Amino acid sequence: MKGTRNAVRRRCAAAAAAALCLLLSPGHCAGDDGAAERIVYSSRPDAGRRIALTFDDGPHPVYTPLILDILAEYGIRATFFLVGENAVQYPETVLRIQREGHEIGNHTYDHEYLHKKSMDAVMQEIVRAEDAVLAICDQRPKLLRPPGGLYDAAVCDAARAADYEVILWSIDTLDWAHTPSETIAETVRNEVTTGDIILCHDYIGGKPSPTPAALRIFIPELLARGYEFVTVSELLCTECCDESR
Repeated sequence: MKGTRNAVRRRCAAAAAAALCLLLSPGHCAGDDGAAERIVYSSRPDAGRRIALTFDDGPHPVYTPLILDILAEYGIRATFFLVGENAVQYPETVLRIQREGHEIGNHTYDHEYLHKKSMDAVMQEIVRAEDAVLAICDQRPKLLRPPGGLYDAAVCDAARAADYEVILWSIDTLDWAHTPSETIAETVRNEVTTGDIILCHDYIGGKPSPTPAALRIFIPELLARGYEFVTVSELLCTECCDESR
């Protein structure tokens, strides 16, 4: 129990730091020539009624298939930011994610926080996770979600060098803290707006995950309100957004 409480405290501290990054960061990182280059995104405000549903830390042998069943039921696609070592452990689930048309993102190989690491160390985490996904489904991720949403210049430099965009979020469901499903749904329902990126998890330790039940509550509500669920890449695609108007 003590270990669980400490883990929650660490995740809460990381979430608070990530929120501070969202407040302080303009969504740009300086390039080698000192110019601002946008590679960090937490939302896409000009995306019409499009929003992106994302899942971190998977795949999980139980919850990822449950989530995939729900997404298939409603005919929507999402982005799964996979941890490399979990992908290696559950390759069939990775193949199902790909087969059903969802997007696969990079969440590092072993979920270590990337900020305060050297660029070489960050690059190693990115490449190891990328290689794990490539070996399973012959697909190279293009999006990086740093664990905890924590990033710095070294993360930006590594992402740029590896041709990745850094993806954060605008709505944190707090499902990782085992927030009740009804509370998660209420948060999403009250906070959602144009171009949001919604953070969920398909791999949660400890107690049973509240995520599948929460999805069954808020997905149909948002669909009824005219929102369209798309992958993160589709959300960021200017041409796609223009075509939808």
